[in-house]
Amino acid sequence: MIVKPKIRGFICTTAHPDGCKAIVKEQIDYVKSQAKTEGPKKVLVIGASMGYGLASRISAAYSCGAATLGVIFDRNGSEKRTGTAGWYNTAAFEEFAKADGLYAKTINGDAYSKEIKDKVIETIKADLGKVDMVVYSLAAPKRVAADGTVYSSVLKTTGESYTNKTIDLKNRTVSDVTIEPATEEEITHTVKVMGGEDWRDWIDALRAADAIEPHAVTVAYSYIGPELTHPMYFDGSIGRAKAHLARTAEEISAECGGIRAYISVNKALVTQSSAAIPIVPLYISILYKVMKAHGNHEGCIEQMYRLFHDKLYGASVCTDESGMVRMDDWEMEEDIQKEVSALWENISTETLGECADIDGYWHDFYRLFGFEAAGVDYDADEDVVRPIEGVE
Repeated sequence: MIVKPKIRGFICTTAHPDGCKAIVKEQIDYVKSQAKTEGPKKVLVIGASMGYGLASRISAAYSCGAATLGVIFDRNGSEKRTGTAGWYNTAAFEEFAKADGLYAKTINGDAYSKEIKDKVIETIKADLGKVDMVVYSLAAPKRVAADGTVYSSVLKTTGESYTNKTIDLKNRTVSDVTIEPATEEEITHTVKVMGGEDWRDWIDALRAADAIEPHAVTVAYSYIGPELTHPMYFDGSIGRAKAHLARTAEEISAECGGIRAYISVNKALVTQSSAAIPIVPLYISILYKVMKAHGNHEGCIEQMYRLFHDKLYGASVCTDESGMVRMDDWEMEEDIQKEVSALWENISTETLGECADIDGYWHDFYRLFGFEAAGVDYDADEDVVRPIEGVE
């Protein structure tokens, strides 16, 4: 099959196996080129197939020499369609890790379910004994609870409607958009999906099974951003969920017998999740332009290597006054945000090229799905079925 990108809305419905493999190798090579980290040795990554979760797994394995067990929710390719990018990323990571003598196994299924938790614990007990780090990096549109209730998350403002600029990335036009507020039920659902309840369930299940070290570290990912994006994120429905996630970190640290839980506030980047949030892609494209000009732009792998090496496992854990690890420190520098704000005020369809890095945004978007990787022949016939040992 010759695989080309097929864009529908804010997602790509195809993924390129060899492109994903090349991009995973780029990330591994980056970490290999950096100093080693005296960090965790047995790591569970929940949500391990893309973005910050995948970068966390690569950083743990190649900076710390850790054995990694990943939880994903992806599918392999077939005769009629490609698999997901997350599947191909995971297949590539396992291939490289095992060739380099690193333990790497993956479990595919719904991370919210008891079935997958039990399967993960069984694998930990059999292969690793106990884990000393848990990375929680889930970003899902819905969650099926144990009683069968389906909760669906929404990306809306709260309190009142909000109007600001947004971008049609396909047509490269800037216009105003008005986002209606979420209902209380929608907010509750979003917190159920994206809050800390399932994170705590994982930690409780691991502790009950004696599958986690008593002084392990666990980290979950969040975003705060500037006031410009607050109505859609920090003060929006997703922000309510992230506030719950932060409270859960405090509860885990206080109640789980020595386990230290942290929230890592990461930089705004092109991900499947961020691409779906109105207003945010326009902000990201402006931020890219400014940070690249300043020479301090980072992608997922640079962020996660720095998280492991400098922030969590350096001489001491680096947190702000709220106990959060601020990986968005460079994004939120005063001079960066001042320039972003000035460009935001001036941006329009006519000034888009001079005010924003739209090409950079699209480049990162395509790379999420294995496209625009250096050295890959995108006109070649691809075998889109890529098995992962022990994974269905």
